[in-house]
Amino acid sequence: VQLQASGGGLVQARGSLTLSCAASGGDFSMYGMGWFRQAPGKERDFVAGISWNGGTTVYADSVKGRFAISRDNAKNMVYLQMNSLKPEDTAVYYCAAGKIPRGVVIKQSPIASWGQGTLVTVSS
Repeated sequence: VQLQASGGGLVQARGSLTLSCAASGGDFSMYGMGWFRQAPGKERDFVAGISWNGGTTVYADSVKGRFAISRDNAKNMVYLQMNSLKPEDTAVYYCAAGKIPRGVVIKQSPIASWGQGTLVTVSS
């Protein structure tokens, strides 16, 4: 699966932003999807994951209640709705496809492919 992330940009604290990830070249609907982020000077961290059918979602504690992951299997798309953004959310955000059929992406999941990343900058 090839992934193309988009939707990043500059936003003020407490603002909102929606990231999109378009998938192509594989059976998107059979695999869990996730969003990860990497802040400057830090390791890549798990943000949110969703199961292959959208029935299960998982979030990092730092974004729980503020972010929402969703997917549209008919359109081969996955989204990350980000609300109440904080400066510490500033990072490059990556979408990722899981390796396990009919699975869900969580922090420790093996990843089959990564998108190219989209930069989110939250100003205070």
